[in-house]
Amino acid sequence: MTTETTSAVTLPGGEMLTWSDRVEAADDGPLAALAAHLVPAGARVLLAGPHSPALLDALAHARLTCLLRGYPDAAAVAGRVDRVLVAGPYGLPAGEEYDVVIAGAGLDAVESVEGERLGWGGLLARLVAAVRPGGDLLLRLDNPLGVHRLVAAGSWYAGRNDADWTVGGVLDAGRPGSLEQVRQRLDDAGMLPGTCYAGYPRPDLTTALLTVDELARRTTSGLFDAVLHTACTAGYTGQFVLADPARLAVDALHAGRAAELAPSWLVLARRPTGPGHDPEPADTGDAAHRLRRVDRSDNPPPGSEGADRLPVAFVADAVGGTVVEVRDGPQGWHWHPSGITVPCTSPDAVHSGSESAHRDPAAAEGPVPDGRLLRSLLLDGCLRRDTALLRRLLRGYADWLDGQAEQGLVAGAAAVARADNLVVDGDRWAVLDRGWTADTPLTVDVVLARTLRHFAADLLTGGYAHPWTSTLDVAGLTVVLGGVAGRDFDRAVVEAATQPEVTATPSPTDPPPGPRSYQQLREAWLRQQEENTRLAALLKWTEDLLTSRERALRRAEAKINLLSGSLSYKVGRLAITPARMAKRGARAAKRRARAAIATKQGGQQ
Repeated sequence: MTTETTSAVTLPGGEMLTWSDRVEAADDGPLAALAAHLVPAGARVLLAGPHSPALLDALAHARLTCLLRGYPDAAAVAGRVDRVLVAGPYGLPAGEEYDVVIAGAGLDAVESVEGERLGWGGLLARLVAAVRPGGDLLLRLDNPLGVHRLVAAGSWYAGRNDADWTVGGVLDAGRPGSLEQVRQRLDDAGMLPGTCYAGYPRPDLTTALLTVDELARRTTSGLFDAVLHTACTAGYTGQFVLADPARLAVDALHAGRAAELAPSWLVLARRPTGPGHDPEPADTGDAAHRLRRVDRSDNPPPGSEGADRLPVAFVADAVGGTVVEVRDGPQGWHWHPSGITVPCTSPDAVHSGSESAHRDPAAAEGPVPDGRLLRSLLLDGCLRRDTALLRRLLRGYADWLDGQAEQGLVAGAAAVARADNLVVDGDRWAVLDRGWTADTPLTVDVVLARTLRHFAADLLTGGYAHPWTSTLDVAGLTVVLGGVAGRDFDRAVVEAATQPEVTATPSPTDPPPGPRSYQQLREAWLRQQEENTRLAALLKWTEDLLTSRERALRRAEAKINLLSGSLSYKVGRLAITPARMAKRGARAAKRRARAAIATKQGGQQ
């Protein structure tokens, strides 16, 4: 241990010498982007609990103090921050105040077992006391009734691993169990609750932060639809769950309950200023970090209405590792790069296997188009057997592609945008995330065939009901969808158009990629059972046909044998035999004559 590390860590007693709460580097990307908005340059910041290096990098302009309970975690961050306090809440000196206090891992990761237990309320009171008047508290709380609990294959109360040495849930009356209870606890503690974000897809992995108010207000937003679906699909890939978390999250959005079912919440609260307190920290002149300051003279809640409101959403790109923001401006929502980069959390789920597209971070900046996600509209039309809606949507998409084409070729983001990256607002069509762009222009039929094939695979492997025959495979359903769109495709065209980016053709009996959902696996098993029943019926029909043909053949052979032994048959055969012999002799004489003529002609030459 170096001298610098030893001097940076304070051990007042009560620390957990061998315990580590270290989090993955990718977990705090959206939180780091949010904290960069909240913390002005030179501010004193207390990080209560474990946080990833991404957050430390995002707050390099501030004076950081880390409050931890495990000594290994303290040794890991020593040298990167101004001070490290170990021993949990007891390591925090009384009367010490900070401009911003961040508990991004919740309060459970703050309390040490080497001392008297304070409980959730006691920990909150201790952190609130550390917030200076006019300062902010950013607190995370896990939702005991979130999507992660509803789809979990195992019981939440049965954890016996080291990480589960304390298991929180609705049974703990001292802990708030809903967003309203969190706000009430903060209000009782003397804080002014403000902006709240819903965190998806899991409490231990937050790749998307969405404002609770906008989630409840914009239930048909194509942006929220796409973000929730992508986050929950990538966040649960390879895990065995009871139901599809992406489907549940999107359904909750449409019902106005996406915030209530969020796996976690991030609540921002402000401590009111009192008489004689300076409402502003020292101004360092850094305009970039003064962007998110609000007028604190009248103690407005953080994130309150104003020209400098907090972003609507923070989304971590699973491929590039960058965090993008969605800001609300005079012209509506628009994408904006946050400058925060974290390690990639999952493979590219949107363009996996495609060698004809690349990610362009600069192209992602721009307005966020309004409208509903095309994928959701198509699924709705299939489930309701609304063929008129499907025809209007698919033909509208084909016509939009024609309008995007130049000399029959489609380039840019429109060439690689699929149904889960297109939004529809009446007669207006737009690409939601324009960060993906095609390397080379593609014909309209190729783009249309690829999009329809991708949707057909989702439709079949997801087990969604649709108005067409259930015996269609992916290529066959793509041909049908092409016909609905007004284009004459055949299987050869579909396979040729999708071949460069298709790694494996899914079978209609396969489960969808991503989480191993019990419901979807059961649906896949039922589809396999139906397919086996159909194949068994076809095999029985074939066997019955062969049996009937064999019986007919045997009857014909019996008749032939019966006729061959009769007197008329024998007399007929005696009469025919001389004629056969004469015919055979005539053929032989004809062959000899031809050979002689050929020999004579050859000699004359």
